[in-house]
Amino acid sequence: MPLGEIGWLRGGACRSSDPELFFPLAPSATQEARAKAICATCQVLTDCRSYALSAGEADGIWGGLTPEERRRSRFPLGWRSPAAT
Repeated sequence: MPLGEIGWLRGGACRSSDPELFFPLAPSATQEARAKAICATCQVLTDCRSYALSAGEADGIWGGLTPEERRRSRFPLGWRSPAAT
């Protein structure tokens, strides 16, 4: 991916944090809350979230969203409708 498309990464509040916080081997509610607190202060939160949703990032906390929250954002409840009969 061209650097111009992800140049916003340089402004991320997570840049100086331990990557394990955002990509834990064993996620926990405490870890998630700590990562989201950092995201909440981030100047590039919207860019980060948009990237994660468009790229289909399957792991980690991006833009203040967990993988499950990103899936729900992309595929909200009821997005599938029954096939026509």
